[in-house]
Amino acid sequence: MATVLLVKDLRTAFAGPFELELGTGACAAITGPSGSGKSLFLRMIADLDPNEGQVWLNGTERTSIPAPQWRRQTTYVSAESGWWADRVIEHFDVNRRSEVAALAARLGLRPDLMDAPVAQLSTGEKQRLSLVRALLQSPPVLLLDEPTGPLDEESVIKVEALLRERKATGTSILLVTHDPNQAERLGDQRYRMVAGQLQTP
Repeated sequence: MATVLLVKDLRTAFAGPFELELGTGACAAITGPSGSGKSLFLRMIADLDPNEGQVWLNGTERTSIPAPQWRRQTTYVSAESGWWADRVIEHFDVNRRSEVAALAARLGLRPDLMDAPVAQLSTGEKQRLSLVRALLQSPPVLLLDEPTGPLDEESVIKVEALLRERKATGTSILLVTHDPNQAERLGDQRYRMVAGQLQTP
């Protein structure tokens, strides 16, 4: 299995150093208590928070790529999704509306949500639509922070099914979850974050 994501000596004053290797179509699942550094680790890889160390994507070092391009390829989906326009559809390319609708339907979202104001969405709807936003980019690496945290069991099953499909087509996933069963179901590699240190369970 080819290495897609390689992390070496990644650190801040609060966490690390981290070492991680993730292959094509593999999922590394990270559990651990709140505040232990799980979200920070994902944000460091995406270069959203200040950090030191090296990260490679398919053999290309992070510093050799413009930051916006890097983030399109290592796409971070936060536990609380960000929305910058009033209506849902404004966050998507109008030419890809049919793709958005198809992905949204796979995740159990109603078609009329596309035209709804963001303010009317539930937390779970926002979370699934933020995942749709990320999946549309087809990045080689998905950095998912509690992607199913606010969801009911049926919606969790749909999200996991879609993530398995993406894995099968070569997408690599770094998944933060509070659910050890989800880590077991999706994780080819499993880790536990304890006080800013990544440990194998």
